[in-house]
Amino acid sequence: MPKQKLRVLIVDDSASVRQILTTILSEDPDIEVMATASDPFAAARRLQNELPDVIILDIEMPRMDGITFLRKIMAQRPIPVIICSSLTEEGSDQMFEAFEAGAVDIVPKPRIDTRQALLECSSRLREAVKSAARARVRPRQQRRIVEKKLTADAIMPPPIQGRSRPTTERIVCIGVSTGGTEALLDVLEALPPTCPGILIVQHMPQGFTAAFARRLNAACQITVKEAEDGEPVQPGCAYIAPGARHMLLQRTGLRYSIAIKDGPPVSRHRPSADVLFRSAAQYAGRNALGIIMTGMGDDGARGLLEMRKLGAATRAQDEESCVVFG
Repeated sequence: MPKQKLRVLIVDDSASVRQILTTILSEDPDIEVMATASDPFAAARRLQNELPDVIILDIEMPRMDGITFLRKIMAQRPIPVIICSSLTEEGSDQMFEAFEAGAVDIVPKPRIDTRQALLECSSRLREAVKSAARARVRPRQQRRIVEKKLTADAIMPPPIQGRSRPTTERIVCIGVSTGGTEALLDVLEALPPTCPGILIVQHMPQGFTAAFARRLNAACQITVKEAEDGEPVQPGCAYIAPGARHMLLQRTGLRYSIAIKDGPPVSRHRPSADVLFRSAAQYAGRNALGIIMTGMGDDGARGLLEMRKLGAATRAQDEESCVVFG
């Protein structure tokens, strides 16, 4: 029996963008562009007859904007939606509104040289579609696609049993994938300034994490900031990993600090929760708490197990309370 392709609906008011996206996605034998639509009304008519596995949606369109349409989709018939729009560049408010409305991923679409920019990120677009298709945001469960991926070994060696020793400080490490921005805000808002230092890997495009940290900081009692290489981990402060770079916990004596490293994607992500969790297992051991929150994919699962084996407490958000799960 032939392998069923992932069906994609593209919604964008630009005919040239629809053509470029169709060309990019059609190059993957596992993806089929089932239809394109120039605005949400045309897309809604199409959805009355057949449902795609993934929708790629622009924001700025005539008659109805993409975020309004996204909210209608999530309220009526939840389908994984990827936002591809120029309005999400450099941490704009529209990006956060899209996540709040239920987008599972965002691919920025530059206003200048749009065609060339999209072609250059073609593999990112195809990967985004495959990841989105695995997200269970609707009753029909998606078939899981098994793909080759690197492990945390690509960034640092496995933890050595017995190497971890108690310290005077506790550390909380959180891994949050796309779709978990609001869940993370709910957690951080409830924390007092006396809480332990928190290291957070949030899957988010490069250029957005600083704005995301500022947004969280304005809403929380604790301090929230984008992490910097070498800075100490302070109580009452949460550190967001910079986009497209790995964040690790390190220790000198009894003091924890942060290391920011380049390197290949791990578990299909950079930054990777697996990398953060492994470093916490090695340097904090039983003094760490590891948490996986709502999102897509399995990034963080291996690292969380390593933390548990070295005595750390571990927690995972349940499927029922996840906005996106898969």
